Formats: sequence, structure tokens, C-alpha cells
Amino acid sequence: MNPGEIFDETYRVLAVEDQTLILQGVQSGDVLTLNSALSGIPLSQEEFPVGQLVALSDPSTNPLN
Repeated sequence: MNPGEIFDETYRVLAVEDQTLILQGVQSGDVLTLNSALSGIPLSQEEFPVGQLVALSDPSTNPLN
């Protein structure tokens, strides 16, 4: 998978732990583990219920503050 391709995929939430979100690509089947430890923002199953579909956005395309 090329780096920019992860933003072209839709993912299903497989698991949520304190600062880790585990996703699986609907089309590709690729499994991603996202860690939010650096942001200091805890993740919750209320916010990301198992089975929910999510899309990732490219932070390099967001305007800077």
C-alpha cells in the first residue's frame, strides 16, 4: 500500500483500547493500528463502536492554525 492510499479506503473498527484504534480496510483487508498516545486524547468504544465504518483524512491537507 502506498502512503496516500490509506486515505482512499473505508475502514471498519475491529477494536478500541485506551489509546489504540485497530481498523481493517473494507476493500483491501489491510489492518491498521492507530495510536493516539502522542495526542493525549483517549479513545473510547462510545466514540468508535466495533463494526463502525470510518474514513481517514490526510492531515497534510488540513489548514494550519
